[in-house]
Amino acid sequence: MNYFLQGFSLIQTKGLKRFVFIPLAINLLLFSTAFYFLFGQISESIIWVVDLIPDWEWLSWLKQGLSYVIWPIAVISILLVFALIFGTLANWIAAPFNGLLAEKVELHLTGQSLGDAGILAIIKDIPRTFARELAKLSYYLPRALGFLLLFFILPLAGQVLWFLFSAWMMAIQYCDYPFDNHKISFKDMRRTLNASRGHCFSFGIAVSVFSLIPIVNFLVMPVAVCGATAMWVEELRHKVE
Repeated sequence: MNYFLQGFSLIQTKGLKRFVFIPLAINLLLFSTAFYFLFGQISESIIWVVDLIPDWEWLSWLKQGLSYVIWPIAVISILLVFALIFGTLANWIAAPFNGLLAEKVELHLTGQSLGDAGILAIIKDIPRTFARELAKLSYYLPRALGFLLLFFILPLAGQVLWFLFSAWMMAIQYCDYPFDNHKISFKDMRRTLNASRGHCFSFGIAVSVFSLIPIVNFLVMPVAVCGATAMWVEELRHKVE
């Protein structure tokens, strides 16, 4: 988890701050809009569910108790699903800039440039970047559907498994930027992460937890990109076959 926490220091590094701004602005806009919409719907939805119970006096205790039970389940469920779904959307939009940020962080940590990283290079790489995001989405969707189904069938176990799956996807999402900068295939990237599951799961868990914290979650995207790049430099690049 230290690599994720290291990201908080890296985003404040002189020379990197300007590359943090665009991913941060995209994250702030999407997260604030989504939070406003989703949490505005929770109360109305809970009231609707509770109102399904008849207004009989002997059922009043059930209606009150159900409201107390549904609130924490609804909030936790929405936060867990929201953290990954809207985080994925934000990463799609910010992908070219996240790749640039990862490249600059690696240059800062190693002193080795990966080549031209100007605006023209970003524009040129947009088709390849989005193709990479599509590969991640293709990997994510069938597995997410299975875990979501389990989430509703077995709520408690489903939440735990969904959280672990989210952590794994967070590791894949953010570690992919430095891998992609070195033109390492998505399949080879997954194989390398599988060989370092301890690092990847703890990193992903840290990202998932901080994604649930209001205000702090606005910083998660650039922090995770920086932290994943630090983990690439120190732990992962030497394990690429």
